[in-house]
Amino acid sequence: MSISRSDVEHIALLARMRLSEDELALTTDQLAGILEHIAVLQEADVSDVPPSAGTLPPIDHFRPDATAPSLPPDKLLANAPERDDNYLRVKAVLE
Repeated sequence: MSISRSDVEHIALLARMRLSEDELALTTDQLAGILEHIAVLQEADVSDVPPSAGTLPPIDHFRPDATAPSLPPDKLLANAPERDDNYLRVKAVLE
């Protein structure tokens, strides 16, 4: 499989890329190499290979949501370097 210079120019236009003549030639060669690798992969017999996780139907791996009481502020802020009432005090990042 090959790619033409006009194909690369069209791809560059869609990607909003300005390519110099040298970059255009290099990109054409690189994309042609990538397409050759893909062509080799397409020839591989994968009929005995089980599907990967990406092709299987989604499985719910998450536990169901459950409410639980939160910790009291005194316990949460016990190790805070500075505190203002029930809030953690930090240095200002905006003026």
